[in-house]
Amino acid sequence: MQTRESAQPHGDARDLLVERFRTVRAHSEALAQPLTAEDQTVQSMPDCSPTKWHLAHVSWFFETFILVPHLTGYEVRHPQFSHLFNSYYEAAGSRHPRFERGLITRPGVVEVAEYRAHVTAGMERLFSVADVETWERIAPLVDIGNHHEQQHQELILMDILNLFARNPLKPAYTPYRPSLAREAPALRFHDHPGGIVEIGHAGADFAYDNEGPRHRTLLQPFRLASRPVTNGEWLDFMADGGYRRADLWLADGWARVKAGEYEAPLYWERGPDGWDAMTLSGQHPVDRAAPVCHVSYYEADAFARWAGKRLPTEAEWEVVARSCPPEGNFAGSGYLRPVAGPDQEGAPTQLFGDVWEWTQSPYSPYPGYKPAPGALGEYNGKFMASQFVLRGGCCATPDGHVRATYRNFFYPHQRWVFAGLRLAEDAA
Repeated sequence: MQTRESAQPHGDARDLLVERFRTVRAHSEALAQPLTAEDQTVQSMPDCSPTKWHLAHVSWFFETFILVPHLTGYEVRHPQFSHLFNSYYEAAGSRHPRFERGLITRPGVVEVAEYRAHVTAGMERLFSVADVETWERIAPLVDIGNHHEQQHQELILMDILNLFARNPLKPAYTPYRPSLAREAPALRFHDHPGGIVEIGHAGADFAYDNEGPRHRTLLQPFRLASRPVTNGEWLDFMADGGYRRADLWLADGWARVKAGEYEAPLYWERGPDGWDAMTLSGQHPVDRAAPVCHVSYYEADAFARWAGKRLPTEAEWEVVARSCPPEGNFAGSGYLRPVAGPDQEGAPTQLFGDVWEWTQSPYSPYPGYKPAPGALGEYNGKFMASQFVLRGGCCATPDGHVRATYRNFFYPHQRWVFAGLRLAEDAA
C-alpha cells in the first residue's frame, strides 16, 4: 500500500515516523510469534500481564488517542475493548482490574491479532489522508505511541520470563546464544568533581515529560564504579551472610527477608553444582562475570552497605552517562540476558544495556514539571510517589529506546525487572 508519505523523499520526518510505526508494530508481533496461545493468555502474578493483553493494549492506545479523535469514519473494533485494554487512564474510562487480566480468555489470540490489524490499517488510512494541520496534531501522539509500544515490548519479555520461571519444565523462549568468555573487569572508581550541573532533557528529540524540564542541581564530589556489580560479587555477599545481617538492611527490606521473600536474586536456584538462574533461554549456571540481575532496591541498597559504598543518585548517574553513547547489550544483541562487559579504562562501561541500574533517588517531579492535560497527563506524573528511579536500559530494552535522561521507575520491593546496580561513593 503506497501512502502519500512513501512518495516523499527518503529522510523526510513524516516518512521516518511512519516507517518507525510500521517497524515497531511488526516487532511486537515478532516477539509473540514463538509463544503458544496458552503462553500469551496466562498471567503469572498481579504485576505482570499476559502477552496477548500487551499486544491489545498498545493497539487500544493508538485507537483511543489518535484514531477515534482524528480519523473521520473510524469504527472501533469492539465496544468493550476500551474497558478490557485500558491500563490506568482514569480519564479514558473504566478499566478491567490489572490482577485479573489473565482471566480474559476472550478475545483470543487470533482475535487480538485481528484487532491489531484493524488498528494498524486505520493508522495507515490516517497517514494517507492527513493534511499538514492534522499531521502536526497527530505526529507527537504517533511518536509517543511508538515509544509506548517499545516499553511494552520490554514488558512482554520480562513477563514471559516470570511466567516461564514458574513452569517446572523451565521452557526457553529463545535459543541460548553464547557470549564471549570474559572475566569480570577489575572494579575501578571514576572521580567526578561535582558542582552545579544541569540534568534533564532539552532539545527537539523525543523524551517523556518526566525527563524534564532541564534544571540545575548541586552535586558534591563523588566517585562512580566502572561497571555494574557482578554475580560473582553477589555470591560473595551471600557467602558473607548478606541475607542474614539486619544491620545492612532498610527496615522494609529486612521484613521481607524475615518473611522468606529474599534469599538470593529472583530466578536463582541452588543446584547440585552451585547456583543456576532462569533466563529467557531456559535455566543455566550463574555466570560470575555477568552483571547481577533481578534484585530489588532493598537488596541493592543492602549490598552497597555491605561493600562500604552507596547507590548513586540519578543526577550523578546522568552527568557521567551523558558523555557516553547510549550503546550496549540491548534486546537487538539477541542475548536477552546480562553478559560480561569489556575491560576498558578511561570511562565507566555498561552504563547502557544489560541491567537497569537502581539509584537512590525517589521518583519525583523535577522543578517546574507539569503533567500534560487530559488522559495522557496520567502517563508518568501520577506515579511520582513511593518508587525509585532506575537508569540505563537493559538486555530486554529495544535498541534506540533509551538515552541518558531516561527515567524508569519501580517500587523498591519489585524484582522481576531486569534490574541491577552500580556502586558509588563520596569523594574523599
